[in-house]
Amino acid sequence: MGILVALLVLSFLIFFHELGHFTAARFFGVRVDVFSIGFGKRLWTKKIGQTEWSLSAIPLGGYVKMKGQEDADPTLKSMDPDSYNAKKPWQRIIILLAGPFANFLMAFLLYLAIAYMGVPKLLPYVGEVSKDTPAFQAGLQKGDKIVQINGHNIRFWEEIGKAINESSGKITLIIERSHHLKTVILEPKIIEDKNIFEEPIKRRIIGISPLPKQTTVVYGFIDGFKYAWDETVKASTLIFKSVQKLITGAVGADKLGGIITIVDVTAQATHAGILALFFFTALISVNLGVLNLLPIPALDGGHIMFNLYEILRGKEPSESVMYYMTVTGWIILGGLMMLGLYNDINRLMG
Repeated sequence: MGILVALLVLSFLIFFHELGHFTAARFFGVRVDVFSIGFGKRLWTKKIGQTEWSLSAIPLGGYVKMKGQEDADPTLKSMDPDSYNAKKPWQRIIILLAGPFANFLMAFLLYLAIAYMGVPKLLPYVGEVSKDTPAFQAGLQKGDKIVQINGHNIRFWEEIGKAINESSGKITLIIERSHHLKTVILEPKIIEDKNIFEEPIKRRIIGISPLPKQTTVVYGFIDGFKYAWDETVKASTLIFKSVQKLITGAVGADKLGGIITIVDVTAQATHAGILALFFFTALISVNLGVLNLLPIPALDGGHIMFNLYEILRGKEPSESVMYYMTVTGWIILGGLMMLGLYNDINRLMG
C-alpha cells in the first residue's frame, strides 16, 4: 500500500509540474500536442481539444509536447503562430519556468495545509543531563523548563540550540522548576560535530536532551502563510546547497539517491501518518523544482539557458551546438539516474 501511495504521490507531483508548463503554453497561444504522465507505451489516451492526454507504462516522469518543441531533435522546428518556436524568448522562458514554479507552489500549499492542521513541536523541557557538561555543573535537572536564554523567550525545544549557537561567551538561562523561576549562568562547551552534509563543524552545547513532551501548534490564517513561505524557502535552500555540494565534491556521489530511495522513503512517510507524508511530499516537490532549474540541456534550466543566450546575443545558438548540447544533456541526466539507481541497489544490499 505504501509503495502504491508513493507512486501516486510522484505521479501527482509530475502532473502538477507539467500542468505548469501546459497552462503557461496555452496562455501564450502555444498548441500542446501531448500531455503525458509517465514514459513508454501509452496505456490510456483521450484527446481533448488539440491535446492528447495520456497515462504511460513507466510512471517515473512525464512530459508536455508542445508544437515545434522536439527534444529528441532540436533542429526540427515549426514557425507557425501556435508553435513554441514562434514565441519570443522571454515568453518561452516563462513557459519553461512555469513547471518548477508549479512545484514550489505545490510545496507552499502543502506546508500551508500542515500549518492549519497543526505542527507538532517539542516543548523546552530538559530530559537527560549529561555528566561533566556545563548543564550538569550548573545544576540543571530533568524536568526543568527553559523559559529564557539571554533575555529571549523560549517556546519550543528547537529554539534552544539556535539561541546557544548564536551567543558568545557565557549565557544566562531562566528556568522554571516546581513553579519557581531560577536564573542559571553557564558557559557552553564547544564540540566537533558534523552537519547534515557530513561536513565537520564546531557547535556550542550545554549537555541536555529533550523530554518527550510536545504540543501541536495550529497557525492562524496570516501566520500559516508565513510558516508555509519560511518552510518553502528553507527546503529550497537545503536542496540548492545539496546540489552545490554534490557538484563541488563536498558531498560524495554515493549520497545521491534514485527513484527507489524516493519511493521507499515516501512509503515510510505514508505509514508515519498524513502529516509526515505532506512534509516529505513538499520536500520532493521542491526537489523537482530545483533539479529542473539546473542548466542541463535536457532539463528546463538548459532550455532557459538557450533562450537567455538568444536574448543576450540577439540570435539562437547554431543548430549543431543545440543538438550536441542536448544529446550531452541527456547523457548527463541518464548517468545521474543510473548512479542514483546504483546507490539505491547498494543500500538495499546493505
